[in-house]
Amino acid sequence: MVVSVLEEMRIRALGVIDDAVVELSPGFTAVTGETGAGKTMVVTSLGLLLGGRADAALVRVGAKAAVVEGRIVLPPGAPAARRAEEAGAELDEGALLVSRTISAEGRSRAHVGGRSAPVGLLSELGEDLVAVHGQTDQQGLLRPARQREALDRYAGEAVSAGLAEYGQAYRRLRAVSAELAELTTRARERAQEADLLRFGLEEIAAAEPRAGEDAELAAEAERLGHAEALASAAATAHGALAGDPADPESVDAGALVAGAQRALEAVRSHDPALAALADRLGEVGILLTDVAGELAGYADDLDADPARLAAVEERRAVLSHLTRKYGEDTAAVLAWAEESAARLAELEGDDDRIGELAAERDALRAELGALAQRLTQARTEAAKRFADAVTAELAELAMPHARVTVELRQHETADEESGIEVDGRSVAFGPHGVDEVELLLAPHPGAPPRPIAKGASGGELSRVMLAVEVVFAGTAPVPTYLFDEVDAGVGGRAAVEVGRRLARLAKSAQVVVVTHLPQVAAFADRHLVVEKTSDGSVTRSGVKTLRGEDRVRELSRMLAGQEDSQLARAHAEELLEAARSGI
Repeated sequence: MVVSVLEEMRIRALGVIDDAVVELSPGFTAVTGETGAGKTMVVTSLGLLLGGRADAALVRVGAKAAVVEGRIVLPPGAPAARRAEEAGAELDEGALLVSRTISAEGRSRAHVGGRSAPVGLLSELGEDLVAVHGQTDQQGLLRPARQREALDRYAGEAVSAGLAEYGQAYRRLRAVSAELAELTTRARERAQEADLLRFGLEEIAAAEPRAGEDAELAAEAERLGHAEALASAAATAHGALAGDPADPESVDAGALVAGAQRALEAVRSHDPALAALADRLGEVGILLTDVAGELAGYADDLDADPARLAAVEERRAVLSHLTRKYGEDTAAVLAWAEESAARLAELEGDDDRIGELAAERDALRAELGALAQRLTQARTEAAKRFADAVTAELAELAMPHARVTVELRQHETADEESGIEVDGRSVAFGPHGVDEVELLLAPHPGAPPRPIAKGASGGELSRVMLAVEVVFAGTAPVPTYLFDEVDAGVGGRAAVEVGRRLARLAKSAQVVVVTHLPQVAAFADRHLVVEKTSDGSVTRSGVKTLRGEDRVRELSRMLAGQEDSQLARAHAEELLEAARSGI
């Protein structure tokens, strides 16, 4: 049962298509047209709806923007429906409306379910909705990495769970090996760094600086260097405030303030304002007495010892040497010492760390060997089933004697770094295990199995690709399949069998095929044609649905290049009748 279908696409100002509505059936839709008529624009449109790369060159010349809109029918609970609703989209009577706009300047915008959305969301939805395959995918299937991916995809949970565990261990091994290599290859540099740190710490420890000591010594040196001037100034200030005991007629500031206070105290009861001033003068007197006492003590405590000054300057020179090398002040020097002690402990512990890393590396390599062996076993089991299923499909595609096998290979290596032990052998490994996977094809009895890149013709490769997709459809079905001329190089009876197999696939999934083969198009439930028109200066293409006589005429054109050829018409009608009857 088809769980979702692409019901309709609207294309405007994209490439050579002026404005077209592409109505797609739930079953098998064939898209045909003359060479250069823009058939691939249908594929391009769907690619844009699925998050494909936008290119300003796709916009029709003279248009401001190209727009592609799609209407996708989704049942409640479908993964794509849930993901769209999580992004804020709304379904319209069970249908999801998706659009993509490309401006002539190359800017791209996407909308999903009436809401603006990032293009990445279209890609996420596309993974659950449509599988697109074209001739470039056939070439991709020739690469061993793609063949391994195909086998792993077919194997499902049996491989994916083990591959995830293997990948985690592989990434940890890479990190451990990199750290170990860094420690061992940079041993000399790290030893030199340790020596420098050790020398600096010893120098600081010998000086025993205190935080803020440099500032304290600077202040003391300034005071000792001007001791005589400071003592003279303090004595003069003290005499001005407290008077000179040796001169009974001297006037001091304290006595003057006391006299002023007494004068005000005598009349304070007559005016509150004057009383307040008298109180303030009392405070001034107390303050003058305190300052005079401190000035006397300052002068007594002032040390003008030249020996102390020399000691201070010597200590400042020691600290200055440290601050020039390790920090702007003693606090920074002490911070550097703390950080350097931690770094030195780390460097001195490298030998222990190297031992730990080496032990972890060996354990990880042993673990990877066991995980890789389990992966190989799972792939081997899946390879037999996968090969048998593809071979069975090829029999349905006019290759009854062809046989596909899947070969798993490992490469032995003597290099300890690039190999791990698997089943008693040292084999090369990578992020996906130790296996190289290759599809082999024996097209007829007696022919040796050869890699499909060498043993398959263009038509055979197309059928192998189709057979692989049909097998995938049976294990992890995608609602919609789009094939872009994957039948290239196929003709005759093989083309009929391809059409018949696509029609059978369309019973469980929506199938859209861009094709140049009338034998394939005849099996379609819906036939669309892309027609090209030109007024001599502007070329336009449009898409229309063919029925009845129009479909016969298009098949005749595809068969003979002539729409009115009686032989071609008879052959076209025969193809349609054979497709309807399932012959």
